[in-house]
Amino acid sequence: MALHEFSVSVVSNYLEQQSDPAASKYVFSYTVTIKNTGTVKAQVIARHWFIKDANGKQEQVRGLGVVGYQPLLEPGQQFEYTSGTLMDTPQGSMHGSYLCVAEDGEQFNASIPEFILAVPRTLH
Repeated sequence: MALHEFSVSVVSNYLEQQSDPAASKYVFSYTVTIKNTGTVKAQVIARHWFIKDANGKQEQVRGLGVVGYQPLLEPGQQFEYTSGTLMDTPQGSMHGSYLCVAEDGEQFNASIPEFILAVPRTLH
């Protein structure tokens, strides 16, 4: 088992009530679970997202913490949060990483695997 390791999983959801396809406005939520799979207590300090729509438009988002928090996780502990994004197309994807710092001072990145944002019944 690694000393410094977080696993990240994401589930996305299309928010039909907040979207307006006629105006090319598609709103998605995503729920992220960050789990400390290492053996040392560590904290999520910052996030770096890559967002891409179906037209190839790419955006990067950086910031401190996640939804206003910088969770400090004991080994085996997890933190879950929900956030969202607005896209111009009915499909897209996101991926990224978290900058983390362990209680021993070691910095490491936790990878956020790519996940798909899609209006139901639009993928072929």
